[in-house]
Amino acid sequence: MKLPAAAALLLLAGCAWFEPPPMPAPPAMGPDTAEPEGPALSLTIGGRRSVALLVQQNGEQRIWRGRNGVVVATDGARVVATAGLPVWVTATRFDGADPLDDPLHLLGQSATVRRQVDLSGPHRDPARMRFGVALACTLRGRMDAALLLIEEGCNGAGSTVHNRFWADPQTGAISHSEQWIGGPDMLAMDVLRAPPE
Repeated sequence: MKLPAAAALLLLAGCAWFEPPPMPAPPAMGPDTAEPEGPALSLTIGGRRSVALLVQQNGEQRIWRGRNGVVVATDGARVVATAGLPVWVTATRFDGADPLDDPLHLLGQSATVRRQVDLSGPHRDPARMRFGVALACTLRGRMDAALLLIEEGCNGAGSTVHNRFWADPQTGAISHSEQWIGGPDMLAMDVLRAPPE
């Protein structure tokens, strides 16, 4: 028995319903040197700088997109996923709470945390994917001039990673960081305009 054309169209439309909605485009703005009008980050990797604008927010979880195609997902000040780079961080999972959630508590103290990171190439080639890269990290805070500097050393997967975060010693707000994002280059991230609380 043949399906009427309308029924076939409804079935096809139902299949499309399962596709995730496209990510909204970032708000229009001038060249990367222009002052952004809304929440924005400055991202520098491999000597190249881009301004990324906030396109989605759910509490402390945010997605930022640059006009160069780089997308960065953050949870607070920590980068937890990336796209548009030679190596993508596709997922980050913590065993317990992230000590970076309370930077002021790290002043003069250390804390440890374990996390797992999933990595992929830009073309999602299974041969380049790595799942559950385990990192054992120690975070320590100290004053560096007028800012609280949190240094994080992580060991795992046969390598050592050093991340740094600079925070306001009164509020704990992190304004600058240098973070490992799966490849050989570090990501320097500066808050140009903070998102709403």
